[in-house]
Amino acid sequence: MLRIFGKAGYIFTDKKNPKWGIMSFILGLTATISICLAVHFTFLKKGEASMQYGAAVLLAAIYAVIGLVIGIRSLMQKDIFRFFPIVGIILNSLAIGASGIILYLGVI
Repeated sequence: MLRIFGKAGYIFTDKKNPKWGIMSFILGLTATISICLAVHFTFLKKGEASMQYGAAVLLAAIYAVIGLVIGIRSLMQKDIFRFFPIVGIILNSLAIGASGIILYLGVI
């Protein structure tokens, strides 16, 4: 029995959160936070980025690509809640785009 807004009710569904969708979300969150921290610490050093920040961004890009693949595969499953795979795909796409821009600007 489930109480929603003070009313008693039942949930009649077989849907569940996919494990790989949650993993995609976690990888996307990790990659996005890593990139944001690398940019923030570089900003604090007045634009002088050390090699560790570049390595963190490169590793975050690898995490994001893996998370994107896992999220897309997870979204293709049947009878699932789609929240975690979709948010994982969005976060991983943002991380891939941001790391691509950062690495491109670092080469120029």
